[in-house]
Amino acid sequence: MMRRFGLLPCAAALAWCAALAGGQRPSDADSAALIEKSRQKALDYAQSLPDFVCSEIIQRYAASAWVVKLGPWVYTDTLTVRLSYSHRTEGHKLESIDGKPTDRTFEDLDGATSSGEFGGIPRTVFEPASQAAFEWDSAKTVRNHRVAVYRYAVSAAKSPYYLRHRKGKDIVGLLGAVEVDTAIVGLHGTVEVDTETGEVWRLTFIAHDIPKRLDVQSFSGSVDYALASVAGRSYLLPARSETETHSTERWARSKMEFRNYRKFSVDSVIDFGTGK
Repeated sequence: MMRRFGLLPCAAALAWCAALAGGQRPSDADSAALIEKSRQKALDYAQSLPDFVCSEIIQRYAASAWVVKLGPWVYTDTLTVRLSYSHRTEGHKLESIDGKPTDRTFEDLDGATSSGEFGGIPRTVFEPASQAAFEWDSAKTVRNHRVAVYRYAVSAAKSPYYLRHRKGKDIVGLLGAVEVDTAIVGLHGTVEVDTETGEVWRLTFIAHDIPKRLDVQSFSGSVDYALASVAGRSYLLPARSETETHSTERWARSKMEFRNYRKFSVDSVIDFGTGK
């Protein structure tokens, strides 16, 4: 059974180093302190980020639910998106599809899209109201940082995360304007937490308790974070993300890369490059 770690005094870094070096499971007190540090980092994350823009390259794949096990996924398109983060809000402007300029909007796209990588998903996991349960899983080293891996679970009753599904379109994101065929779902997965800073280097998520009316059998994804420079200062920002959605007739997979971070300004211009 997963433990619900609450607020405890900060654990000594030496205790963590000794436990990880010996491959030992940390004490509940050490785990609670680290989770609390990560919680504060996640809750402060949106406020700590500067206003910025970046390019988001989205490669999308699809398959028929009837034949996906018999063959590979089929590439559908590559989206080039101007992603802006200003006043703690994400904005997505679709610039091109397969390298060709388009007048279509990101919100009106058919297929699968996602949002929430910039603090929204970690906040869902660590928000006190979510009452997530955490259980230590393992230890590892990521880019020369000691990392503790925790399994987590957020019940649908406490979750702010939603899935929205309608004919010809699958959209996932954080709770916002309620639309037809939208439902709150639970989440579970893993978080990889820096034992020194409490920052999250990687997060995976799997939806559970999905209402049948959505016609979504499963939804899962991951976000990898890395240090990126914005206006001469380093921030831990999304580097890559993936999502996969299974419905009765159609499966969809998206692979996202976030590139060319720079400080936001009204006249910001980005060289998006070419998606492959």
